[in-house]
Amino acid sequence: MFAGIPIGDLAFLAVSLVLAGAVTGLLAGVFGVGGGAVIVPVLYEIFRVIGVAEEVRMPLSVGTSLAIIIPTSIRSFNAHRAKGLVDLSILKVWAVPVVVGVLAGSWIARFAPADLFKIVFVAVATISALRLLFAADRWKFGEDMPGKPLMVVYGGIIGVLSALMGIGGGQLSSLFMTFYGRPIHQAVATSSGLGVLISIPGAVGFIYAGWPQMALGTLPPLSLGYVSLIGMILFIPTSIWTAPIGARLAHRLSKRRLEIAFGLFLLVVASRFVWSLIH
Repeated sequence: MFAGIPIGDLAFLAVSLVLAGAVTGLLAGVFGVGGGAVIVPVLYEIFRVIGVAEEVRMPLSVGTSLAIIIPTSIRSFNAHRAKGLVDLSILKVWAVPVVVGVLAGSWIARFAPADLFKIVFVAVATISALRLLFAADRWKFGEDMPGKPLMVVYGGIIGVLSALMGIGGGQLSSLFMTFYGRPIHQAVATSSGLGVLISIPGAVGFIYAGWPQMALGTLPPLSLGYVSLIGMILFIPTSIWTAPIGARLAHRLSKRRLEIAFGLFLLVVASRFVWSLIH
């Protein structure tokens, strides 16, 4: 036994997290996302295998995902900003409502049933997958970004949904920006800044949300609220290492193939969570 975990389970957990980090980094690099859409389902399955209780499994996956995204989101934002692709005017409008939305999502996480996290993940992943699979670039709300009041509302919604999904927000905000006619490269670059605004307060918020569960003993050892420290420590290094490999691979594939591949992946993940909801 080590930290209350049998040695066999600990070895499985360590190997699984290292390998999962490598795969997540690769997929995140290929698909151009922060990795949360990949990290959450991977962590969910690992925690299921080692026997983490169903009622805390999903929020633990979400909170740990937000903590894992912190270094990669900072690295990604700095790289995009150095190339001059980030629209800082949009980030300035979104900064406060996004953080408020994240804190609201973290507060909801303290009281929400585990199924709520799955429902949010399924809904957003399915919408994103359908747009990717049907190449619906013509899906537009307008030719330019809306006024500040509506932008503030969108920012709050992005913050809440990102916190409950365990993603850095890039998937949601880039989707939103392309709906208003922004080029995909600028949308992705600007959205990278949201990863910093979402992941840091989100991780802190999920530590707070899961604090009562620590006293109840329902969380696995080496957890700080709804953040698995061992998951974060073992996941981050390999994901950072393999992300550039995935990015290089992405340049060899057509945009359409990437859209289809990621759309199918999101549908598989959504189907897995739907199955767990009805059984």
